[in-house]
Amino acid sequence: MDLKEIIEFLHATARSLGAEVTSPWFYLQFGLILTAGGIAWASEASIRARVDMTSLAMRWPVALRRFAHVLVGSTSTVVFAILVIVERFVMVHSTWPSRSYLLAVSAKLAVAWLVIRLVTSVIRNEFIVRLVSLSAWLVAALSVIGQLEPTLQLLDSDSVSIVLGGLRLTPLVLIKLGALLILALWLTNIASNFIESRINRSADLTPSIQVLLVKMIRMGLLTVAVIVALGAVGINLSALAVFSGAVGVGIGIGLQKIVANFISGIILLADKSVKPGDLVTIGDSSGRISAMKTRYISVAAGDGREFLIPNEDLVTQKVVNWTYTDKNTLVKVLFSTNYDADPRLVCKLAIEIAAAAPRAIKNKPPNCILTEFAEAGMKFSLTFWIADPDGMDNVKSEVMLALWDAFKREGIRVPYPVREIRVRGGALPVEQVVEVSG
Repeated sequence: MDLKEIIEFLHATARSLGAEVTSPWFYLQFGLILTAGGIAWASEASIRARVDMTSLAMRWPVALRRFAHVLVGSTSTVVFAILVIVERFVMVHSTWPSRSYLLAVSAKLAVAWLVIRLVTSVIRNEFIVRLVSLSAWLVAALSVIGQLEPTLQLLDSDSVSIVLGGLRLTPLVLIKLGALLILALWLTNIASNFIESRINRSADLTPSIQVLLVKMIRMGLLTVAVIVALGAVGINLSALAVFSGAVGVGIGIGLQKIVANFISGIILLADKSVKPGDLVTIGDSSGRISAMKTRYISVAAGDGREFLIPNEDLVTQKVVNWTYTDKNTLVKVLFSTNYDADPRLVCKLAIEIAAAAPRAIKNKPPNCILTEFAEAGMKFSLTFWIADPDGMDNVKSEVMLALWDAFKREGIRVPYPVREIRVRGGALPVEQVVEVSG
């Protein structure tokens, strides 16, 4: 279809619409349609006020519940379609069928919209539901008024096409490609979610291997979906080879960090240096790995915060993995006493307290050593093992509180700093001397 044919098509359409609008039967049909719309709106409002779908469909299956919600939400469409069909039937038997053409079109469009809404009720993504519903209804509307084929020819004509090398792009090709990509990606998401659930239930695979398999399957399905969609609309992949070099350079420069993080994520999953559930320290961030994504890992700090750390940082920076090969963790508690205390008694009390800690490992006895004769007093180091590093600070706090109670009971004093202020008098400055007493 060239430009001249497009102009003639538009002129013919305008003349047809002008003849229809000047007919008195057009205004009669328009009034009947408005009346049916008002009754349909009032009926839906009445049904919504009387029917509580939340309590009525509470025990229904999820798919049936969504179908019922859509059906109740489309009450106005159902009532409108029924009323317009009745009006069309009455007018066909009362006068010429051509005088009720607008009613027939309205009834078909209402029924098409109702069917589309019921079919798309299985889709959970609201944006995709609206996009698919409007696109399908637009196609149905063009088909009802007999303009679908001319519109397709217009969208696929040479006057609106773009030729890039051996690739010919038209609005129709782009629309088909978009629709097929949405359908292919939706089916890919369903398939990948199903496969992921089966993989995660497998007890023979480690968490890192599970994540690696899921990512590889998702990327493979996504690649297949794009290739199939391109081939379905007639785009030859070899035609894109002309642009592959420039596009590759652009992607390499603009997305080098994303690519680096993606490759780093594959490396982390392959070498199993970190995996979901590990307790790690990366720089100033500490917590348990809750998820490993394509670009980053999520580290839950335990206080409600989650650190999103790029995969590249885990490959290039120092990472402390508290649970890499063994979850057993050595806890060290440093404390001091004055010189009046018996160091052997202090070590004995500390070892007994550490051994009595609920989370202390029984087959690895605690140890307490005297590390230094300092100016303020004697310094000790108490070490003991726990089975899991999670909550290590709480364990240290419990042991230190128990030490404090034991020192109070045995009369052992802990040195602390005391500030002594001496005033020499007159206009002389105040001299502050800090001393430490036991």
